[in-house]
Amino acid sequence: MSDTAKNIKHVSSPLARQTLLDDDLTRPVAGRRPIRLLPWLQVVKIGGRSIMDRGRDAILPVVEELRKLLPEHRLLILTGAGVRARHLYGVGLDLGLPVGSLAPLAASEAGQNGHILASLLAPEGVSYVEHPTIATQLAIHLSAARAVVGSAFPPYHHHEFPTSRIPPHRADTGAFLLADALGAAGLTIVEDVDGVYTADPKGPGGEQAQLLRETSVAELAKHVGPLPFDRALLEVMATARHLERVQLVNGLAPGRLTAALRGEHVGTIVHTGARPA
Repeated sequence: MSDTAKNIKHVSSPLARQTLLDDDLTRPVAGRRPIRLLPWLQVVKIGGRSIMDRGRDAILPVVEELRKLLPEHRLLILTGAGVRARHLYGVGLDLGLPVGSLAPLAASEAGQNGHILASLLAPEGVSYVEHPTIATQLAIHLSAARAVVGSAFPPYHHHEFPTSRIPPHRADTGAFLLADALGAAGLTIVEDVDGVYTADPKGPGGEQAQLLRETSVAELAKHVGPLPFDRALLEVMATARHLERVQLVNGLAPGRLTAALRGEHVGTIVHTGARPA
């Protein structure tokens, strides 16, 4: 044996002789709950079509409510895309663009909504940051300001999921992925309805729809009607590591967002697949 071989240092690791693709073999090492990076963070997702597209009558009251919440919470405010994204989808599909090209186009529209929101909160030191900054420098930004604004779209971009011609993972899914990965204290989704209903409250026969004050991912997976958030969100909530619940509230009702961040039950609470620590 050569002197070089004798001097090689071997690092003991339970993964040294295992394939990282075998869940049964990696579970003893990777099966533990990850640490919470930002356990004091509250994530708020603002709907694009439901809030931002309504203009000043909807946006300014929400901005004022967020402004008053800054002394109480440190916030990551994420914005969704609105009707302009639907126009992008229509043009893109007509041109034959692949799903992976449609996703970043819609994400750019969500970013535009974020810039609008951040501009309105600029006097409080709030700014818009891109996904790479959220991933690597969010903590330092939140030490300088009480809130940061970003796009709620997940940064999958040109990765294609073979399930739809429209990108299935949109703003609601992206907001949850970020909140769960950061180990945030909670996620509040702000829309223009009081919560999840048994049927579409704005559709035919909507007066018969009943509000679900509390439900679970397993129950919603059996729900055949429309949901006020991306259906792909159910898939990621089922495998959550930190967030045990998400609350959906009506942003057009003054005070609902404030009450939700203070721990009150004012919308629909959806229990995820995460287990208590």
